[in-house]
Amino acid sequence: MIDTLVEKIKKTNAPIVVGLDPKLGFIPSHILDKAYKDYGKTLEGAAAAIMEYNRGIIDATHDLIPAVKPQIAMYEQFGLPGLTAYLETVKYCKKKGLVVIGDVKRGDIGSTSESYAIAHIGSIDVGGEKIKVFDEDFATVNPYLGTDGIKPFTDVCAAENKGIFVLVKTSNPSSGEFQDRESEGKPIYQYVGEMVDKWGSDLIGKCGYSSVGAVVGATYPEIGKAMRKVMPKTYILVPGYGAQGGKGKDLVHFFNDDGLGAIINSSRGIIAAYKNEGYASFGEEGYADAARQAVIDMKEDIAQAL
Repeated sequence: MIDTLVEKIKKTNAPIVVGLDPKLGFIPSHILDKAYKDYGKTLEGAAAAIMEYNRGIIDATHDLIPAVKPQIAMYEQFGLPGLTAYLETVKYCKKKGLVVIGDVKRGDIGSTSESYAIAHIGSIDVGGEKIKVFDEDFATVNPYLGTDGIKPFTDVCAAENKGIFVLVKTSNPSSGEFQDRESEGKPIYQYVGEMVDKWGSDLIGKCGYSSVGAVVGATYPEIGKAMRKVMPKTYILVPGYGAQGGKGKDLVHFFNDDGLGAIINSSRGIIAAYKNEGYASFGEEGYADAARQAVIDMKEDIAQAL
């Protein structure tokens, strides 16, 4: 799957992933009003509004980008109807030819970790029939439990041609409380990066990159520069662009000399662009067109920086 992602990045010339992290406050009133009219102010109504909102974003941007990253918690909060909207979003994105990175941040040990991997990037055996469940192309994984928590995912990656992105250095302000702690002269995130490089060493694609990627926040560009050297064959998923403060100039060192090796995420900066002053002229009705323009602007920002 890493080969597919790299191929699509090259084709679009856009190392960009759009984070599909919907909130009701992002959804234009005309979409909410119709969903509430059809389903009431219920979980089902909220899920219907989310799905319609997502379709607009996807339709407006799918030809510009290689991938999307739906964050499952934004859907889980609406219960089973929300999870149905998540599943339908994944299906719709794949129908449009997009690589789907399921931002699920799972991590456990043994059969529990295996079950997470099966649910999101694998297949479940039901009476001898192999059935895919959420069927994302990649999943984000928390490495806190060590190799026991990662191996079930890498096993599924090898069997199903899928991939993962392991949390190494996250973009949030308090990430350093644990990730920056030093042990024997090195921060914890560096140890994690070294393990990511090791976990992915047997899963190198034809493109030269591993199916085991890493998450390193745009808000820490110097760390990104250091981790790029630690993980030369690792694709880095970079959150924190735009709304969290990351800019194109911060991203240069996340990439390798070939111009590859990183994919930059923007969520509300794109999907709620119409709420930002720079795109306010599009209005609520033009929320999807505003998202498209935000992608174009982000693509230019990154290209200029590189």
